Amino acid sequence: MSDGQGETTRLLLEACQGQRGSLEALLPLVYDELKAIAAQKLRGERRDHTLQPTALVHEAFLRMVDQSRVQWQGRAHFCAVAAGMMRRILVDHARAKAAEKRGAGRREVPLLETVGLAKERDPVDIVALDDLLAELARLNERHARVVELRFFGGLNIDETAHTLGVSPATVKNDWRAARAWLLAQLSDDTPR
Repeated sequence: MSDGQGETTRLLLEACQGQRGSLEALLPLVYDELKAIAAQKLRGERRDHTLQPTALVHEAFLRMVDQSRVQWQGRAHFCAVAAGMMRRILVDHARAKAAEKRGAGRREVPLLETVGLAKERDPVDIVALDDLLAELARLNERHARVVELRFFGGLNIDETAHTLGVSPATVKNDWRAARAWLLAQLSDDTPR
């Protein structure tokens, strides 16, 4: 996406001004990056999972095109919104599958590996991860956003800092605190 960053920014600004065609013109410029994010999110899926990276990108992009009140702030913000959208799609998909199979189809994510903790544990499903992030958001919204942007968005420290409007040091501290909180929650013997 670096080759078309200026074009990406221009199209995002046009989208803010209500020019609907600008988001459709944006897709070819961001497609590879969105597909990489989607592939990362689907890497932990079971082999027979019905969502593929291409379908996830298209579904997320279609939902984003329908967003009329978003004030796009640039590439990192766009990727953050896309990551959040992909998270919601995956959670909705996992909840629907779980409902169909009475819990047997829930997606499992190696959460401790996800948040950068080397200790091996049983995987946590995506619905449980979403529940934990919702709980974390009630305690500290920015910590939850950092986890969402880093894990679901694949953003690095600097991109996350830019998106949230904070310093990279703040993101590092938030990331460390969020990982510690998640580890404490997962260390609890309560089944998730």
